[in-house]
Amino acid sequence: MYLMEKRELGLMSAVIGQKSPSLGVSEWVQGAPTSLDQEKDKIVLVEVFQVNCPGCFMHAIPEAIEIYNKYKDEGVRVLGIATAFEDFDKNTLENLKMLAETGEVIGETKKALSMYGQLKDGNKLPFKIPFPLGMDNLTKVNGKVTQDQIMKFIYPQIPEFDSQPEEYRNQIIQRVKDHFKSREYTPETFEKFSLQGTPSTILIDRKGILRDVSFGQSGHLDSMIQKLINEE
Repeated sequence: MYLMEKRELGLMSAVIGQKSPSLGVSEWVQGAPTSLDQEKDKIVLVEVFQVNCPGCFMHAIPEAIEIYNKYKDEGVRVLGIATAFEDFDKNTLENLKMLAETGEVIGETKKALSMYGQLKDGNKLPFKIPFPLGMDNLTKVNGKVTQDQIMKFIYPQIPEFDSQPEEYRNQIIQRVKDHFKSREYTPETFEKFSLQGTPSTILIDRKGILRDVSFGQSGHLDSMIQKLINEE
């Protein structure tokens, strides 16, 4: 499981209980291209993962497949979105295509699944992901970091920032600058839904309202989906 400790807060737009923003997808590599507008009148579960994320493949994706198989005939759609907020050399469109076409995994995912005896032929998943898979829309970061970006990032996390000693404030500002500069791309879906890391799930009801955003193993997806199915 990979955790992104910090994220640019200025790009957040998803609010639970309100209409969900659209997903940012650069390319659908499996299944017909779709969008939340096209999935209206359906309950939509979006599984957000990284190709180089062992926990995603050991726990989250198998759980999403279970939900797909259990509820596919009850108006529930499952979509997989591969994102990248780190390891940009591994969390690529090319590696997602390879996963979709051959089941082959790479990097830390391959290492962990191999250790637990969960691969076939040495590098392939023993299961097929049955739902559509898309790649998050990644925008190249231009390297310029504004003071406004830095403060928008800091204030929600350190509300008392202005009253801290000057030396401390300067250290935090420098760390945030370094963080932004280390990021090669901004992942649209990841940022829009204020995700904390991968695996994460996004749950949207039949009316297009965002009902839940969860990071890691939540254990409550099945019961939430049942509740949404039973809603008028």
